[in-house]
Amino acid sequence: NLWNCSEELYCLLPLQHHYQNKLKLAIIGQSLFGQEVYSNLRKQGHKVVGVFTVPDKDGKADPLAVAAEKEGTPVFKFPRWRVKGNPIPEVVDAYKAVGAELNVMPFCSQFIPMNVIDHPKHGSIIYHPSILPLHRGASAINWTLIHGDKKAGFTVFWADDGLDTGPILLQRECDVEPNDTVDTLYNRFLFPEGIKAMVESVQLIADGKAPRIPQPEEGASYEGIQKKSNAKVNLAQPAEAIHNWIRGHDKVPGAWTVIDGQSVTLYGSSMLGGSVPEGQPLDIEGASQAARVTKNGLILYGTDGKALLVKNLQFEDGKMIPASKYFSSGESASVELTDDEKTMAEEIRNIWKGILSNVPAIEDTTDFFKSGAASMDVVRLVEEVKQKCAGVQLQNEDVYMATTFQDFIQMFVRKLRGEDQEEELVVDYATKDVNNMTVKMPYQCFINGKFEDSENGKTYDSISPSDGSVICKVSYASVGDVDRAVAAAKEAYENGPWGKMNPRDRGSLLYRLADLMEEHQEELATIESIDSGAVYTLALKTHVGMSIQTFRYFAGWCDKIQGKTIPINQARPNRNLTFTKKEPLGVCAIVIPWNYPLMMLAWKSAACLAAGNTLVLKPAQVTPLTALKFAELSVKAGIPKGVINILPGSGGMVGQRLSEHPDIRKLGFTGSTPIGKQIMKSCAVSNLKKVSLELGGKSPLLIFSDCDMDKAVRMGMSSVYFNKGENCIAAGRLFVEESIHDEFIHRVVEEIKKMKIGDPLDRSTDHGPQNHKAHLDKLLEYCEIGVKEGATLVYGGKRVDRPGFFMEPTVFTDVEDHMFIAKEESFGPVMVVSKFKNGDVDGVLQRANDTEYGLASGVFTRDINKAMYVSERLEAGTVFVNTYNKTDVASPFGGFKQSGFGKDLGEDALMEYLKTKAVTVEY
Repeated sequence: NLWNCSEELYCLLPLQHHYQNKLKLAIIGQSLFGQEVYSNLRKQGHKVVGVFTVPDKDGKADPLAVAAEKEGTPVFKFPRWRVKGNPIPEVVDAYKAVGAELNVMPFCSQFIPMNVIDHPKHGSIIYHPSILPLHRGASAINWTLIHGDKKAGFTVFWADDGLDTGPILLQRECDVEPNDTVDTLYNRFLFPEGIKAMVESVQLIADGKAPRIPQPEEGASYEGIQKKSNAKVNLAQPAEAIHNWIRGHDKVPGAWTVIDGQSVTLYGSSMLGGSVPEGQPLDIEGASQAARVTKNGLILYGTDGKALLVKNLQFEDGKMIPASKYFSSGESASVELTDDEKTMAEEIRNIWKGILSNVPAIEDTTDFFKSGAASMDVVRLVEEVKQKCAGVQLQNEDVYMATTFQDFIQMFVRKLRGEDQEEELVVDYATKDVNNMTVKMPYQCFINGKFEDSENGKTYDSISPSDGSVICKVSYASVGDVDRAVAAAKEAYENGPWGKMNPRDRGSLLYRLADLMEEHQEELATIESIDSGAVYTLALKTHVGMSIQTFRYFAGWCDKIQGKTIPINQARPNRNLTFTKKEPLGVCAIVIPWNYPLMMLAWKSAACLAAGNTLVLKPAQVTPLTALKFAELSVKAGIPKGVINILPGSGGMVGQRLSEHPDIRKLGFTGSTPIGKQIMKSCAVSNLKKVSLELGGKSPLLIFSDCDMDKAVRMGMSSVYFNKGENCIAAGRLFVEESIHDEFIHRVVEEIKKMKIGDPLDRSTDHGPQNHKAHLDKLLEYCEIGVKEGATLVYGGKRVDRPGFFMEPTVFTDVEDHMFIAKEESFGPVMVVSKFKNGDVDGVLQRANDTEYGLASGVFTRDINKAMYVSERLEAGTVFVNTYNKTDVASPFGGFKQSGFGKDLGEDALMEYLKTKAVTVEY
């Protein structure tokens, strides 16, 4: 059987791995990169016969040495290999004695003699962080950015007696994002992919398949090590060149300029898109015009008039501050430490002492960096303090901001007390005077409690469907933004106050959020209307109104999430107790559609948050604005930073990364069935994350001759035309009993003629524009197909002759079961009507269920027995009887078959965001 076949295949896999060619390796180098290469080569079955690395510094071994010594691999820590250019014989002899067949040099700062390079059977391979022959020499990553290269990458090459000139074995490249720094480029690509490439290169050599491609001299360049002395910024050049220089030197050695007579180092540069915020002018030596200190940071201008933003400044004494605080006068008042905090401070003093082992005593005035600490020591300090003091949110940047021990302790205590969380939210609004008000719309990514431009600085236009005009530009999130948002959500869940909060307090915050949404309901409804085309009155009542109700409903659930006690067989003579706990999943991703932008956000995120999770949400690319306004209100409600993150952008980039991300434990999606399938596949392949899917529908509505005709006409029209037909549970096909068919159609058409099509902000409008032009074009094509296949177009089917994306409400009759419009969802104002024979209940049920979808359905009849008979046999997650679109926050919502699985709303939705843990106690 299949299981046995799988087991046999599984047993063969280790044998195949065992018989691959393997080598004896000498690892020559250092750093975390060297450590990872070493570990991965050993996992692949290669034998590391010796590790040659640098001596311990201040009593600390290099990470490569630590890993090798732990595994029992011979480790050699030679201070040098040569003296006055000549190899040291005893060092070379010690190397030769290990018997390596290949030297692997992942990162090596020492000069290695050629009689060592050439000694092994296969020679030596080296990793270099540039696309050779470009940027030979040191500081290659820096020069990639300084020169504004559009591509970065690395080379694994065969060592020779030149300087990075040996034959190429393997190369990889990636795009350079506009705001990449040395750190982001290294962490995103050069480090992880470089490790894989080194391992791949060794296996190619072992298999005899490694190429030796001579380096071309055309395009070759060599740059030396960048030092602080030659890192001064030339401000008399275009903004992008200034930006490239700053980011190319961030963090080491640091680009600097002169302000008020002293050297100031600039960190965290990004190109500025959109309007420049107001600020205080600042004269800087050599600048083409005065800089500006703003709430976002320091604005610098290039000679081309374009601007860039610098986040942090560091002064000559090592003190670093946010650039926005340059003109802030005086220091913040010192905090008086409690006895417990004094004890904690002494424990941190011991951590400093362990890192700064060369310093006799850690005084209050001891400066971390002036005492010899480097960037790796910053990481160690942060991680050791976080390990000692669980829950404190400390970042590497905080060390640079508080370099003396006294300042560090003051900063630490403020964080421990939560006093640093009161920083005012900075929002750059796009404003619009509309609907007798000025609406203020955030347009940037919302990550870790802050609005900020996307990492790559890209934006896109949000278009009003009413007239096709641009509402505003919106940040276009990148993969890097997704990773930062997920990291913020993970930190908030694992170490922030949200994960430790009393459930009742969590509920209070969600109630407060609902109250704020209610206070801003007119503004939210207006934004929803201009961004999605929803009629304002519907947006106010349903889009926004039901969103508020949803948050209040789930806020009430926060302190009512309970497990069970379970009687089990007792293992005598002991007694046992088994109980279950409902626990949050962790970081959840939510991807929502464009038809109900705010309501879909509320349906999923309210349950997610009530369960105690944190989230990263991607609104539909065409309707991001109410989600970003919601993010602003969440801060005002007191939701801790990192709990909610909103990323506008494309599904192909942001949505795909969310489905693949290993730190996300659940993804909730509403959208099309094909995309749902792709998401489910990605979630399974990545880390088997939990998924709930609310997908397409072709909901049948059965209207029997014994119905209340007035109600059937009114509700039948609502089932199709509600929210312009952009409604996941819309009746995609109406089956009308033959004896009343013609009357029903006549009355529907007469009612359509009374409908007012127009400006969605006009209170008398019944029917607004379709959400976006591509969707309108799809609907027109849908109608053309219906006509070509022989269905009768009774009314509509055309675009309304006015600006915007308006479509006439449409009616098709004589629709046969095989037709395209009978099977496929329109997701628009298209009524698709088929007759069924009088009294043929089972026949029409068979036709209604002959679809791969099963989201919703409906039946109109005065016969309660018939209603119950039909409702039991309709294959759909929701059945409406003598009504339609009657959803409620307490009633579960979700489909069957290819309409997805999992529920929104009601207690069932809460269970989608919880996991069950069973605990058995013997007593």
